[in-house]
Amino acid sequence: MAAAPAPEQLHEPGLLGRAATASSVFSSPPAVRVLDTTLVHPSPPTSSGDPAPPEETSLPLTFFDVFWVPAPPVQRVFFYRLLPDADIDAVLANLKDSLSHAVRAFLPLAGRLRLTPGTANRLAADEPREAARLAPLAPPLLHAGAVLAVQATPLSVRRGLALGVTVHHAACDGAASTHFLHTWVAAACAGAGTTTPPPPAVIDRTLVSDPRGLYDVFCPPAASDALFVDRMPDDQRLATFTLSRDHLQLVVGLDLDPNPNINSHVYLQRVKDAVAAAAATRGVAPRPRCSSLVAALGFVWSCYRRAKPGGAGERACLLFFVDHRSRLKPPLPDKYFGNCVAGATAMASTCELAEAGADGGLLTACTAIAEAIEDAVSGPATQTMGEKRRRFRELAATMDVLSVE
Repeated sequence: MAAAPAPEQLHEPGLLGRAATASSVFSSPPAVRVLDTTLVHPSPPTSSGDPAPPEETSLPLTFFDVFWVPAPPVQRVFFYRLLPDADIDAVLANLKDSLSHAVRAFLPLAGRLRLTPGTANRLAADEPREAARLAPLAPPLLHAGAVLAVQATPLSVRRGLALGVTVHHAACDGAASTHFLHTWVAAACAGAGTTTPPPPAVIDRTLVSDPRGLYDVFCPPAASDALFVDRMPDDQRLATFTLSRDHLQLVVGLDLDPNPNINSHVYLQRVKDAVAAAAATRGVAPRPRCSSLVAALGFVWSCYRRAKPGGAGERACLLFFVDHRSRLKPPLPDKYFGNCVAGATAMASTCELAEAGADGGLLTACTAIAEAIEDAVSGPATQTMGEKRRRFRELAATMDVLSVE
C-alpha cells in the first residue's frame, strides 16, 4: 500500500509491505491517499535445510498475553533520510522482501488473534506536535484479529522515509517486537553484509506455566466483540526531550564538566550520585537503589508533576512494566517471543514530587520508583499479579496516573 498525506507535506507515495492490510480511514488531517496494498506472506525456505512453515497452526495465549487483549495496538513510526539519488521503488521492494523473511522467523505475527470461549521534518522533530498528524503514518489493524501491519511512506520528494509498524500487544511485548524489528533490519541489510542477524526467536508458549489460573482472571469475556479499543484524544501531543548537560545542571544543581568527550552515561551517573547525596543529607535509609532506569524515570516523573498542578495532600502514581523473563521459575529464554511483563506502581505525594532540586522531587520520585521495582521483583511474578491488577484499578479511580511503556 502507498500512503501519502496532503501534497504540501508528502509528495512521493510508495508501496506498503504488510502482514495485515489497511485502507485510508483517517479523518484527521493530513489526508491520506492509499495507492496500493500488498499482503506479504512468510518467505519460503531459502535452502533445503530450512524447515518449511506449517500450513496451518495455532499458538495458545498465556495469561501474560490475554492481559493485553483489550489494549490498543502499539504503533511506532521510524523516520529515515534517503540519499538524493535513492531509488525509492528499490527501497520499498527491499522492505517488502525483507519483511517476508522477518515474518517467517516470527510466524505468529503473520496470523490473527482469535479468542476461544474461556510534514516530514516537522513530524520527525523533537518539539511538541499533534499526535493526530503522525497517525496517518502508522497503519491500523483493520482485519479482525490481525496482529501486525507495516506501512512505508516516502517523504518530501524522496528525501526521507517513514516506516510505521503496528503490533497488537497481545501478540508480544516490547522486547519481542524490537527483536522482530532487528531481524527485519538484518534481512533488509543482508546484501550489504553490514548487519549480523540476531538469534532466532523462541516460540514456545508451553514454557509459561499458569498454576494460579491467571488466564481466566485476565481473559476478556467470550462475548466481547472488540479485540482492542483504540483511543487517541484530539488534544494529545508528542514530544522528545533530551537530558542534556545544561538540563541536568539546572534541575539537579550539578557542576557538570563541559568536556564534550564525556558521554551521556557519565552525566546520568552524576544524577545518580546527586540522588544518593541528597538521600544521605536527608537521612533517608536505606538509600534508594538509583539505577539508570530509576534515574531516568524519576527525572521524568518529577518534571511531569512540576508541570502539572495538583492539590495539597493528593497522591500520584507512576505505572511502568518490568520484564520477568529471567525471574520466572524456571526462567524463560532471553529471546522468548510473546508477553512476559508485569506492572509496577510507584506512589508519592504530588507536592513532594513537585519540589525542585535533587533533594526534593527527584529524590522522592527515585525513592518511590526503586521501592516499586523492589516490590515487583521480590517474589514470583505470578504470585500477586491478580491482586496488583485489582489494586491498580482502585488507584486509577482515585489519583493521577502516569503510564510509561
